[in-house]
Amino acid sequence: MNIVDVHGYALSSPIDPVQSRRFHAGTRRLLKRDVVLVVVETVNGARGFAPAGASSSAMREYFDGESQGNFADVINGPVADELEGKTIDDIERVHSLIKTMDFPVRLRNQIRSVIDVSLYDLLGKQVGAPIYELLCERHDTAATTELPLYASAGMYMDPEGYVRQAEILDDLGFFGYKYRPGIGPKGDRRIVERLVEAVEMEIMVDAHTWWKMDGQSYGTETVTSLVEHAATHDVYWVEEPVDPDDYDGYRALCDNRVSLAGGESEESAPGLLELGRTGAVDFLQGDVRHHGGFSGCWDAAEFCIDRDVTFVPHNFGTWLGLIANAHLTAAVSQAELLEYPVFENDPALESSADPGMYPFDLAFDLVDGTPNIDSGVLTVPDGPGLGIDVDMDVIEDYPFVEGAWTEFSYDE
Repeated sequence: MNIVDVHGYALSSPIDPVQSRRFHAGTRRLLKRDVVLVVVETVNGARGFAPAGASSSAMREYFDGESQGNFADVINGPVADELEGKTIDDIERVHSLIKTMDFPVRLRNQIRSVIDVSLYDLLGKQVGAPIYELLCERHDTAATTELPLYASAGMYMDPEGYVRQAEILDDLGFFGYKYRPGIGPKGDRRIVERLVEAVEMEIMVDAHTWWKMDGQSYGTETVTSLVEHAATHDVYWVEEPVDPDDYDGYRALCDNRVSLAGGESEESAPGLLELGRTGAVDFLQGDVRHHGGFSGCWDAAEFCIDRDVTFVPHNFGTWLGLIANAHLTAAVSQAELLEYPVFENDPALESSADPGMYPFDLAFDLVDGTPNIDSGVLTVPDGPGLGIDVDMDVIEDYPFVEGAWTEFSYDE
């Protein structure tokens, strides 16, 4: 692959009107969602695509005080300077090259992620095979291309709001419903109780809010009590109940008869392994957008084989990110479940009621066509590379808007 152009496009999908959501310690305002589309082009005009950003927790939500525009600048400057004009025959060698670049670890891993995914997309197009087949051949695994999805939605509502969402998604056939609590300990308990009464699907609690409430974060005793309460109601997992760096906190909670999940906020692929080795998580959540692409995530996925931990990719962004993580999941032994973020007016979901969290039109418009989803199961595309086409019109349609994508204000 002879690389002639490397480009990062910073894009914004406005949330209009701005939404305000009350939580236990204050108010969160949702202003927009940001994405960086990375495009790597070869001398013969082939293009490989990769998604970055999507404002997930793995980006620490504030991108360390910077913005997705800064990341695009890094791709268009130092990364392009390093890769353009090079012939790349071995993707792993590119990882070694990026490791030598003088960037913080987290940023360097973001670069490795998007370059890895885009090069795999190019390689698949070059040889006429989907990425999951390339991964299966490389690692001697068998593909699973029908992947059950769990719906990722629900944020800062009254308990009945979560129930209404979950009932719609249950009817659509999703394996499970993951939601964000944080409306107060009493309210958080009530959400769990109402959901298990109302639906047959599995329930996942994404508890990152509990440690993000500034000076009013839930304390250790409260978190322990909430995890114990989730256990008594057979919740499928509790995700990030403590600060991602608090491995001792994970260990203290892992004996409460409920599965714990984590990993999306690890800054590197080795960090995923470190979390896995604690023995405290039952589900390890790597993400090709954040943990070194397919190459970086593979070691974490392989680590889970024959251990009491399951690899379930984190994916909270666009359909492009969904499909990239789906190719990884399809190729990994003992992994099949995939996260499906649910935004308003999702054209892939056939329902008279809308279970979406908030508008994120770019999540859909980035891709030509619609993912093949039936009764909560995704069929992974079998075309070359990622197997999907990117609509380059989004570059004009979704200009980047400076500033934070979300704002928190805390009660006195």
